[in-house]
Amino acid sequence: MTQIFERTYTKPGAKRAIRAWCKRVRKSGLKPFDSFLGTIETWLDPITNYFLEGLNSGFVEGFNNRVKVLKRRCYGIFDVDRIFQRLTLDTRGLEILGCL
Repeated sequence: MTQIFERTYTKPGAKRAIRAWCKRVRKSGLKPFDSFLGTIETWLDPITNYFLEGLNSGFVEGFNNRVKVLKRRCYGIFDVDRIFQRLTLDTRGLEILGCL
């Protein structure tokens, strides 16, 4: 699957490649992929929109995950300045400290 997204396809070409990959996975009999294959079938059109511009929301998803982890780590901290300090250090800490 990763190889498909590393190549240059048109949207219809990407759909064909993904469907062919799904067909190979089904033939393999690997049952843990059944749910994943259903998700691909449901969202194939939006998934293949990636091949129009090569853009994705990876940065935003990663940042949202960092914020969620920070919320769990800061449970019980009520000082807003302290929370934003932790957020800044978690997202830009190495850059601020001159390690990057």
